[in-house]
Amino acid sequence: MTKPVLSRRVLNRTFLERQQLLHREPGTAAELIERLVGLQAQAPLAAYVALWSRLRDFDPAELSELMTSRQAVRATLLRATIHLVTADDCLRIWPLVRPVADRGFRGAFGKQLAGADIDAVVAYGSELLSQAPYSRTQLRDVLGERWPDWDANAMAYAVSYLLGTVQVTPRGVWGETGQAALQTIESWLGRPPAPAPSIDDLVLRYLAAFGPASVADVQMWSGLTRLREVVERLDVRRYADEDGRELYDVPDGVLTDAETPAPVRFLPEYDNLLLGHADRRRVNPVGRPVPLPPGNGAAIGTVLIDGDYRADWRHHRGKSLQVTPHEPITAAEQAAVEAEAVNLLGLIGSTDTPVVVS
Repeated sequence: MTKPVLSRRVLNRTFLERQQLLHREPGTAAELIERLVGLQAQAPLAAYVALWSRLRDFDPAELSELMTSRQAVRATLLRATIHLVTADDCLRIWPLVRPVADRGFRGAFGKQLAGADIDAVVAYGSELLSQAPYSRTQLRDVLGERWPDWDANAMAYAVSYLLGTVQVTPRGVWGETGQAALQTIESWLGRPPAPAPSIDDLVLRYLAAFGPASVADVQMWSGLTRLREVVERLDVRRYADEDGRELYDVPDGVLTDAETPAPVRFLPEYDNLLLGHADRRRVNPVGRPVPLPPGNGAAIGTVLIDGDYRADWRHHRGKSLQVTPHEPITAAEQAAVEAEAVNLLGLIGSTDTPVVVS
């Protein structure tokens, strides 16, 4: 049977709609974080900008409260990278993506610990992190003292990759600072990870928030491999893109009209929108490299103009908010960029700060 072909523009508008970037909607931060299956959050404050771009009347205190009350956490999960998720999702997702963390650790640090008893290292790390938070530097020092013949830095990463850890507050709390300190998921949340979570449910939730998407897209987003048999057994709709790639969607997935207007949106570092597919042309048609800067977040990011990644932004605190288009933009687009930049400054700075588009 011939599959319906979806244009890039339909995929773009559908994705923006599902990511809640066509209209800011009412609702809670917890509801949106769970509906989007988490927000990428290597930069501790990036998620605040991500939620501000998607929620009507977002107050940073709402997310801060979720984190300090341990209803939401930043944990190493999908793609073995740090994601902000609800506590329930942390417990559901970690058992499914643990093989990704294991593969990432073996690839990056396996040689440094050849011959070491990694199980013993992780077990001792579990004892430590079940009692109190430790930074990787502190872990390195303690583990290096216990096993001086093994690579201390690699041992610290073995614990953080393989154990299932969260970065504890105050790191990631708006207006506060704190080093990246780790505890085990179970000790921080007071509950163990789910014993038998469903990979089928996780894939369907991805399709609902990121679809229609290919098997390669699901695998890129999650870091998991061999998911074709999972997707094939699901009750899904099937489409094709303009290049003939097979795409899958949830049965009740609604497609958004290609001509739907897309407002200017400012995204933070590492936003899901730009990193959640293997084929990212639906929002990045020219394959522009996405800046992935270090730092605390809420100071640099990307800009969507007419639904596509077409500019970068940087907040020079106390001086300006600078927007750098990657291609010429119209006068109307520049006016919309400047207006949204002022709105962003209401979150991260002062609305009196000059906006520079150049």
